[in-house]
Amino acid sequence: MSSPADATIAVSVHGPAGVLDLVVPAGATSVDVAREYAQQADVSGIPLLQTALGERLNASVALADAGVQSGDVLVATTGVHRPRKVTLLEKAKNAPETPALASMIAAVAAGVAVLAGWYAARLGEDTVRTVAVGLLLGCSLLGVLPGGRHLRQRAAAAPAFAAAAALAAIYEPGAHLLPAVVGSTAIAAAVVAGIGRALGSGADEVATVWIATGLTVFACCGATALLGWDARVAWTLLLFLAMMAARFAPSLAIDVPDEALLDLERLAVTAWSARDSQRKGKRGRIVVAGEAMERLVGRASRTVTASAVAVLVVTATAAPLLLQRATIDLDRIGARCLVLFAGLSLLLAARSYRHAAARNLLRLAGLSALAWLAAFLAAGPGADQLDTFFWCAIGLGVVALAAAVATGRGWRSVWWSRRAEVAESLCGSLAFAAAVVAAGVFRRLWELTS
Repeated sequence: MSSPADATIAVSVHGPAGVLDLVVPAGATSVDVAREYAQQADVSGIPLLQTALGERLNASVALADAGVQSGDVLVATTGVHRPRKVTLLEKAKNAPETPALASMIAAVAAGVAVLAGWYAARLGEDTVRTVAVGLLLGCSLLGVLPGGRHLRQRAAAAPAFAAAAALAAIYEPGAHLLPAVVGSTAIAAAVVAGIGRALGSGADEVATVWIATGLTVFACCGATALLGWDARVAWTLLLFLAMMAARFAPSLAIDVPDEALLDLERLAVTAWSARDSQRKGKRGRIVVAGEAMERLVGRASRTVTASAVAVLVVTATAAPLLLQRATIDLDRIGARCLVLFAGLSLLLAARSYRHAAARNLLRLAGLSALAWLAAFLAAGPGADQLDTFFWCAIGLGVVALAAAVATGRGWRSVWWSRRAEVAESLCGSLAFAAAVVAAGVFRRLWELTS
């Protein structure tokens, strides 16, 4: 048996005649309540009842079975008002921020833009080429405009659209023109990155890396084209500079400004503390603000990640161009040695990175250089050297595996870290020596003195 309190429901009915508080039986339907409201409020006709959320109450179901409880608010209306439908655009605006997903989409969009620019550049039809250039350039400018969601990710991908537009606009077939084309695409990306930074798009670190990389590529390729040098000089310089950037990029990211540190000993100069003499040898207390360090770490993380992406792109682009351009035997040996030592140096430099994304990107850069080298050894001139490269790789892998199993800690041990540091320095030195041969300087001097 239910109690009398459970047998009745107290509701407030809001309608055209005002608010009316009613106590109705739990078995009453919405029609009974609407009829009672119309009688007491002197309303012509029987209104329809719905919940505060706009859901219509079924006339054949009791209020208790419909989920109505004491204290609920019902709405009496002459028509049924359904809840307002939320459009897909409104759902997208109200969705929470997803930086990881936005970064992935921006990276995919940048890759698709480069492929579109490359496809439009190789088309002979000028109309499609012009339309592609206009669309890519418009997307790059819209990406750096301030305002909207995921501004940082859009501004980071916008220079890639500008580079693709420049590639589609000025590409001409011919190996001798390729450095000029690459340099023009790099300076276009740097200009758009500079525009985004000037507009305050919120991606200053990534824009700085875009500008530095674009100007470096433009300087190397432009000097080669203006001085009439062979194109392999530009690819040699870019590959060598990418290898060196992997080692010096972290030093730019860990620069801590002086205002980030607070010295309590200098700030705590009050009337009471000034009377006390400072004891010699007392260590000062340095306090770092939590929010300031979070901003500092975030800025450094974006700088290191953007630098690793730049190293990956430059390495994956310059390595095949250098191997393809080196046709003379002596230059070919130098180019292959440079790609080999640069790839190994990048793999060894990646172990010192504690940032997971940057470490994986540098490993991909080193593996891409070694993969291009293996492909050219298999399909390019001098394919008989593949067996030697294959057995050397297997031997080095076995030695590394045995050493890792014996130590039990791999590169984390102090002994292996020192050996890896020596190996990295040795690979860098050998890469520098191979760059002289790959660029043709050694062969040129040999021809002049012979």
